Amino acid sequence: MMAEISDNEILDLISREETRNYGFNLLVQKYRRPIYMTVRRIVIIHEDADDIVQDVFIKVWKNIGKFRADSQIYTWIYRIAVNESLSFLKNKKLQCLLTFNSLKKKLSESLTDDNFFSGDEAWKKFQKALLILPDKQRIVFNMRYFEEMPYSKISEITGTSEGALKASFHIAVKKIESFLKEN
Repeated sequence: MMAEISDNEILDLISREETRNYGFNLLVQKYRRPIYMTVRRIVIIHEDADDIVQDVFIKVWKNIGKFRADSQIYTWIYRIAVNESLSFLKNKKLQCLLTFNSLKKKLSESLTDDNFFSGDEAWKKFQKALLILPDKQRIVFNMRYFEEMPYSKISEITGTSEGALKASFHIAVKKIESFLKEN
């Protein structure tokens, strides 16, 4: 049933007072999982990702009236999710007074202890390789590799030129390959 309802139909439901809650629930149902996966790849820890996704949809609810249809609703929600995730990591670094490297190490160690992680050793090694990337580079890699998002869409979300994104992705791939060869 969810595939039958377009974003425009959902936005139409949200725009009407009598169907706003129903429309918003449809929006959350449609995008909760892909947004969770995006956030999870950035912050790694399940509980943190859950909290951030909740915050993302609270922000969407509060600001849906400001959404301009000059982009797709998913792009807009995705941008909010990425920004919330980066803010979370920044605050976590400040709260813990951790250096960038020790936060990455802590996140890497949490992969082993995570009850919600369902991957083999090769997948864990790959996830650890992703953690060596700077946050923004990791986000670009995730969008392109996992979500197979075109550079034009990534550019729209991040506000970065396609050329810079291609370079960032290429550098990320080289860093990951190097990490995997060394480990």
